[in-house]
Amino acid sequence: MNRTTRSVSLTQAGTALLEAVAPAFAALSQGVEAARTAGEAPAGLLRVTMSYVAFSTLFEPHLRGFFAAYPAVTLDLSIDSRPSDIVDKGFDAGVRPGRTVQQDMVAVAIGPLQKLVVVGAPAYFASAGRPKRPEDLLRHDCVRQRVSSEGTLLAWALRTGKQRLTLDVKGSLVLDDMRSVVDAVRAGNGLGYVFEQFIGQDLASGRLERVLPEHALVREAFFLYYPSRRRLPRKLRVFSDWFRDKNA
Repeated sequence: MNRTTRSVSLTQAGTALLEAVAPAFAALSQGVEAARTAGEAPAGLLRVTMSYVAFSTLFEPHLRGFFAAYPAVTLDLSIDSRPSDIVDKGFDAGVRPGRTVQQDMVAVAIGPLQKLVVVGAPAYFASAGRPKRPEDLLRHDCVRQRVSSEGTLLAWALRTGKQRLTLDVKGSLVLDDMRSVVDAVRAGNGLGYVFEQFIGQDLASGRLERVLPEHALVREAFFLYYPSRRRLPRKLRVFSDWFRDKNA
């Protein structure tokens, strides 16, 4: 230590020592806290941000069972289609497709691989016809989705043989989330590019029909992600385990 009559400060050696032992002290503190709460039930507020697609397909069907199993946990779910900085916004975790998760996060897959498909309503096909090749989409009215605050639009990617084809489709309507895109497509305002699992009931009822299904690409799964830390809070651990198990 450097000591004067007015102050005390670390020497260069002291600073180096503190940097070396700080992780050990943090691990010790976390270990003590883990032992202290080992017998306690998970409890407290858990804040998670996710898109509506993830909420409706992966979480909403299993919420009642989760609350029955963990009545002391309160979920504050922010439904937002655009990725956000969960640390800056004060969230415990987020749920997004894997390609949008920051590299410095811990990420675990929840649910099966998702497939993005092109769909339309019978009313649209009656007036505009049905595309027969991926390139035909360039001549159709396509409802686009904005996926970032910078205005980035969701790319329409299809498969032609073994090749991946990304199309810069055009349309008269751009929306902020997939739920709105599906509503617009149901109303016959154009074709949409959406997650197949999200529109299962529409496909089964015939309200929406697939376009070029043989060209669809299997994409990534949704991931639950959170900041890297040595000890995961119990409320977040049981949340992760419960919904991963239900969507296995």
